[in-house]
This record gives sequence, C-alpha cells and structure tokens, in this order.
Amino acid sequence: MRKLVGLLIGIFCILTMTACGDEEEAGTEYQVYYVSKSETKVEMHPYWTETENHQVLLRELMQRLASNPDKLEYQAPLSMGFQLLGTKLEEGKITLDVDAGYKNLSVTTEVLVRAAIVRTLTQLPEINYVEFTVEGEPLVDSLNNVVGRMSADQFIDNDGNEINTYEPVRVKLYFANEDGTKLVGVYREKYYSTNTPIERLVVEELIAGPSGQVEGLRASVNPDTRIINVMTRDGICYINLDETFLTVPEPVTMDVTVYSIVNSLVELSNINKVQILINGEVPSNFTIFQTSVFERNLDLITSSVK
Repeated sequence: MRKLVGLLIGIFCILTMTACGDEEEAGTEYQVYYVSKSETKVEMHPYWTETENHQVLLRELMQRLASNPDKLEYQAPLSMGFQLLGTKLEEGKITLDVDAGYKNLSVTTEVLVRAAIVRTLTQLPEINYVEFTVEGEPLVDSLNNVVGRMSADQFIDNDGNEINTYEPVRVKLYFANEDGTKLVGVYREKYYSTNTPIERLVVEELIAGPSGQVEGLRASVNPDTRIINVMTRDGICYINLDETFLTVPEPVTMDVTVYSIVNSLVELSNINKVQILINGEVPSNFTIFQTSVFERNLDLITSSVK
C-alpha cells in the first residue's frame, strides 16, 4: 500500500511539474525588443501571454517595452530618459507622443529605440505602422527630415547567428518621379546584418520600391527582379540580375531604371562605378548597355516628383 501511495505521489509530482512547465509558456508567443546597454544593437526576448483581447495585449506589450528585462545587459526602449505622453491608434497606425527628452538620445540610440518599438508593436494584427511625435510635433531625423510612419520591414533581421542583432544604416535611394522620366533621391534608414553587403541592401530596397513616405514617387525597378549576386572590387560594383530587370515598370524609361541603381550605389563611399549584368552577361538588345560600366548621371536627377 505504501508503495502504491508513493507511486501515486510521484506521478502527481511529475504531472504538477509538467503543468507548471507548460504554464510558463502558455498562450501565444510574441517578441519584445530591447536595446543593449552598449547602445549598439537590438535583441528580441520571447514573451508568452494568454491574452486574446488586442487592447489588453497592446497594454501588455507597452508595459514590457517600459520595463527592463532580466538580462542586465539590455534595457527597455521606453525607459531611456524620456517620457511617453500618450498613444493614439487609428487605421492601422499607432502614434506615440513623447516628451522633449527624446531629443537628447544620440542618433544611433534613437534609431535603435525606434527599431525596438516598431518591431514589437507591429506584431499586432491591427498595427501596420508606428509613428512618433515629440510633444505633438512630427519627429525629424538628424538631417531634419520628417521620419513619418514606420513599418517592421524598415528594420532588417540579420542572418545566421546574429539574427537578433541590428546595425543602423542610412542610404540614399533614387526612385522615379511621377512621369517616370527623372529620378528623385530620398533617404531611408534600415537595420541590416553586416554579413550582408550594403550594396545588396541598396538594390533590395530599390526593388522593394518607394515606402510611401514621399508622395508621387514611382518604383524604378521591376518588383519581381531577382538578385543573382553582388560584388564590389576596386571601386566598381558588379550587379548580376535576372532577365526580369529588363521589363521596366511603366511609364518609367530604361535610362531611369538603370540609373536608379547606379546613382543609388555610387552614393556609397566605396563605389565609383557600376556594371549591371543580366544572367551574367551584358544585354545586347538595349543601347544603354553599350556603356558597360556606368558612372553617376546627374542629368536625370530632379527635386520635383512631378
């Protein structure tokens, strides 16, 4: 009898421990992003919740973003020397209004804070964009440009072992104007893996097209274009694309498509010229490719989207 009681107690303990283990990870998993105390990267930490009400879940995630994690080398993005004054959720966008203390963040830290908050909140199905205001005024970046609304894809996940680490980069991209005959330069901030060449990031962003933050811009590159490889040597960037690149989006001209890539890449300090290959070869059926190596073309650049 004692053996039977002992066996039952043992089974009960095992079941209890299993239940406790399941309870720790019950519900749905979300990722909450925190900033390293070295202020050089962002890392995601899992958060489990049984909450299904989206308003309650939003409050939970906001509380997590304001509370430092157990990992001492990371800090909550909403606890870094500024106050959150209010939030407003409407039509897929949440606006966070912060006090003037936000302006005291360094340029790198400020972008990391935005990355952590945007990546966390856009996991909710009703939030596609996050926008910041400072005491009611639109947030501007270090060049005094309005940041506007941000989506999760503005902050790229790294590859391999560094998937939870971000590094900030600011690139200048050239997209087509409204009638497709000129190029307009716009800045875009991203977080990307240093395992990925920044040249590839630039081309990927051009293929992705305008973000919508500047009205009137058109995609300059066919969105179905596939990058085969990218390599830079001796100041020349070699871009190998598939044949889809040659089908340009209307009404954009081939010149605008080609130089959207060229002008964007030569904005990088290590690139002076660009060669574009299609499936490893220079296309022979387009006159523009008779110049196999391209340099910056200032004649196609305009400041007007019209």
